[in-house]
Amino acid sequence: MGDDSKWVVITGVTRGLGRALARAFADEGWRVAGCGRSEDALSSLTEELGETHRFAALDVSDTAAVAAWGEEVMAAHGAPHLLINNAALINSNAPLWEVPAEEIDRLFAVNLAGVCHVIRAWVPAMVARRRGVIVNLSSGWGRSTAPEVAPYCASKWGIEGLSRSLAQELPAGMAAVPLNPGIIHTEMLSEAFGAGAASYPKPGEWVKRAMPLLLGLGPEHNGRPMTVPGS
Repeated sequence: MGDDSKWVVITGVTRGLGRALARAFADEGWRVAGCGRSEDALSSLTEELGETHRFAALDVSDTAAVAAWGEEVMAAHGAPHLLINNAALINSNAPLWEVPAEEIDRLFAVNLAGVCHVIRAWVPAMVARRRGVIVNLSSGWGRSTAPEVAPYCASKWGIEGLSRSLAQELPAGMAAVPLNPGIIHTEMLSEAFGAGAASYPKPGEWVKRAMPLLLGLGPEHNGRPMTVPGS
């Protein structure tokens, strides 16, 4: 990443969707910096993709750890061209009043505060260069609602508002985009849908539709809610 190669930051790379994105960007010749909570999964990803990519074991809800990670990587490689906030949790299916308080706190700490921590760590350098795109993964449930997932819906509606507000703060030449990925057979979907999750596309299939959109994002998309085609 010390050259002029394009590079991307992806959070939540140790699970299905993030891992598929890391592989796809690496295949496109991009360098990848990613984070996740599983050291074993990160070691496996480094072994698969190579040492030119940088992966860190951290929790996005830990603002100090996120800031240190950003400082370390950008000191060597500068500001990224693309930042993808993918890390997220979903609550156990239950009416809102039955979801434990600690589960709600943890969900918002990752799904909303974590996104803010990552933006605060990486985006100032992008703004200084007046270059780059921030993609915040939303959801169909960030534009609609469903019973028994109220905290998750609220967090993704929050991502929509956060992204559009951020878009108004960025200089010309940059973009912030809330992206609905569609319904994908991930670990998270299995938690929500159970066996029914298997009827939806797996991350490896989904990423083939998502990459043309992600690679084509630019300043003209700033503040525009978008959805992966075919979702």
